[in-house]
Amino acid sequence: MSKKEMHQRGWDTLDIIIVTGDAYVDHPSFGAALIGRLLEARGFRVGIIAQPAHDKPEEFKKLGKPELFFAATAGNMDSMVSNYTPSLKPRKRDMYSPGGTPGMRPDRATIVYSNRIHQTYPDAPIVIAGVEASLRRLAQYDFQSGKVRKSILADAPADLLIYGMGETQTEEIARRLQAGEDIKQIKDIPGTVWKTPVKTWKEELKGMDYIELESYTTVSEEKEAFARNYKNLWQQQNPGNGKILVQPHPKTIIVQNPPTKLLETQKLDEVYELPYTRQKHPAYKEDIPAIEPVRFSLTTHRGCFGACSFCAIAHHQGRMVNSRSIESLLREAKSLTKMKDFKGNINGVGGPTANMYSMECSRWKDKGVCTDKFCLYPEVCPSMNTDHSKNMELLNRLEQIPGVKKVFITYGVRYDLALTQPEYLEMICKKHVSGRLAVAPEHYSKKVTDSMRKPDRDVFEKFVEMYSAINKKLGKEQYLQTYLMSGHPGCGLKEMIETAEYIRDNKLYSEQVQDFTPTPMTASTCMYHTGIDPFTGENIEVATSRRDKKIQRTILHYRDKRNRKYILEALKTADRMDLVGNSWKCLVSGKSGMWESKKK
Repeated sequence: MSKKEMHQRGWDTLDIIIVTGDAYVDHPSFGAALIGRLLEARGFRVGIIAQPAHDKPEEFKKLGKPELFFAATAGNMDSMVSNYTPSLKPRKRDMYSPGGTPGMRPDRATIVYSNRIHQTYPDAPIVIAGVEASLRRLAQYDFQSGKVRKSILADAPADLLIYGMGETQTEEIARRLQAGEDIKQIKDIPGTVWKTPVKTWKEELKGMDYIELESYTTVSEEKEAFARNYKNLWQQQNPGNGKILVQPHPKTIIVQNPPTKLLETQKLDEVYELPYTRQKHPAYKEDIPAIEPVRFSLTTHRGCFGACSFCAIAHHQGRMVNSRSIESLLREAKSLTKMKDFKGNINGVGGPTANMYSMECSRWKDKGVCTDKFCLYPEVCPSMNTDHSKNMELLNRLEQIPGVKKVFITYGVRYDLALTQPEYLEMICKKHVSGRLAVAPEHYSKKVTDSMRKPDRDVFEKFVEMYSAINKKLGKEQYLQTYLMSGHPGCGLKEMIETAEYIRDNKLYSEQVQDFTPTPMTASTCMYHTGIDPFTGENIEVATSRRDKKIQRTILHYRDKRNRKYILEALKTADRMDLVGNSWKCLVSGKSGMWESKKK
């Protein structure tokens, strides 16, 4: 991170400099650290400029000019999501900054960093990557501005964009630049996006198998076109057989190459076993809050075949699960026991979903993911191997490592998958739940769960019944931590009240309620912007005003006295005043009404 550290290694210059919006923590959960360690293992000299003050040009000069390229990333989160709440207020805390201090990364950080790098070193190649670049690689709806924005590559003075998990692409770009290639001629790497002049693109792509998406101008003006484009994009996110996508922009043509193939297990193992210190960089005096939940956790796999509408994992990590070997995970766990502040507890084992480890579909190897149906919606596909045996073996073997006292599952469990193998659920209830198990039914109205591509309520009820019976058998008092969402497309007042009644009747009240926030490249965001379900083409109800979204959220927080005004307004509008007791001074009560008077 400094010239002094370069000289301590005997380096006068660097090959690659990573500019990131996160503080530098040397842990595989931080993208800049993971890519930096991999490049270092391949013999490249790597530096990191973390959270530079973007209005100070000298910040971008402190490590000099790299021999090969700059890599710019907003960090582990999209900068607009990181900087603003769902109600578009500036966040008071940034988990990826020292001491949680907000304001350490600029809005639209990837564009800002690219501009500053280009101003400082006009001839230096620039590659942009990370979640922000990946999910804004084509024209996308931007919640903060309320409009469709151009591809981030059209706005940033960068040469290449890496989308998805970027190890393979970054390594190949580095090798080819080291061999003397011009970055402007590197246009064939899967998992990358490049741009080309409007006048010459058809000649450049002549003979290639590509799909021309509707232009930025068209999708920014026509919501139906935006929805069609989204479905087209979804269908081509298939490693191995996805096609090139081309989207015309006013001054440039954006070309997305097909997704890169998943890392082989051996390579994935190698990436996670690089010599990370799992510590913040010594330059920081304050702690980085984001490290604490993951410091002593193990990432078992990538990808998620759940494909929930509100989640962007399908477009970043992919819908196919890519798992590490048990032996690799055991080696990593043993390394944790040697850390001086390890207390004996591994506090997380999993990935985007804890119990998808080692699962795969019989079609993936030859055909990739299905483009016309979902793996888990409306029910678990019979082609999907839902065997939890390898997962169970891993948990058992982790427990046997000297120095390990407890192995907990703090990542969310997909309950429809857990239902397919009760012995897995019994095992984790017995040993691996620390009082509460996290699950995400998200909603209890079928209309809404259908728009989310989530299981129906009856599936959740079966899981609750099984979970309760198992804990009763074990003599344990353990609970479910249920995550819910308000304001999702497809949800109106009727559906929110239905969910609130269900929560009341089943004693499932939870403070864990997320207000739906449109984020780039999710199906739900497409629905929010267009009012169209991109998979069915049907119109869908959407709450878009801040007041409507706030009212929906308050309905699920019905115990909070501060919400009475909004709740009463909602009940009046929905003609559900039967849920109010005999007085406006309401308290939570039993099934005779959601709210009843103090006197009664």
